[in-house]
Amino acid sequence: MKPKFLVGSLLAAACLALLPSCGSPSDATSIGTETFFESVVNWGGWIGWVIIGLSVWTLAMIIELAVNLRRDKLVPPEIIDELEALMTEEEYQEALELCEAQPNFITNSLGAALPRIDEGWGEMKSAMEAAAGVESLKLQQKIGWLLFISHMAPLLGLFGTVMGMIQAFKEIVRLGAKVTPTDLAAGISAALITTFDGLIAGMPALFFYQMFRNKAVRISIEFGGILETLTQKFRKAA
Repeated sequence: MKPKFLVGSLLAAACLALLPSCGSPSDATSIGTETFFESVVNWGGWIGWVIIGLSVWTLAMIIELAVNLRRDKLVPPEIIDELEALMTEEEYQEALELCEAQPNFITNSLGAALPRIDEGWGEMKSAMEAAAGVESLKLQQKIGWLLFISHMAPLLGLFGTVMGMIQAFKEIVRLGAKVTPTDLAAGISAALITTFDGLIAGMPALFFYQMFRNKAVRISIEFGGILETLTQKFRKAA
């Protein structure tokens, strides 16, 4: 996730959270005349708006990961072809310069190993594996925000549920025997709707987190195989 995009997403969610119950109905009797979507928007309160902001953030991350979390996007094929040619021709200095000029998963990992050629295959392998581990972690960190939202959205929904039930019981205390179902409708509606909002935001985030995580693991394994191919002559010589 790019820092500017992250900051913008958080600001958008904060602005939504500060909206003063935008469009909330003046009394509970209007619940029956609203569409389901209008009820979700109007009766979720500020917690509902925060969850809606998280949903927008989730959608943006899903689109970004779908576009950028691809093997050819992370490491252009022409870079791999050029590295293979340089390694075959034993042009190690040129290969190192290419790694430094084109930072990505493969070049950063190979670039950590090439300066250790004189130290033997063991040192090269250790440096390459450490760098590849860092690159894999970077991929996981990008995806990790989806896991955060999949946990946070339902918790916010539960928080809204508790607040709604507190509101309903306050009405019971305030009105006593005169309380009617209509008096309790606002609090109970807010409780149920925030729960619904949290689940609707959290479930897709968890689904796509798992999907992109599996994809990132598969890409990391594929890149590991490419690195082994690029350095196999050093392994054989050891």
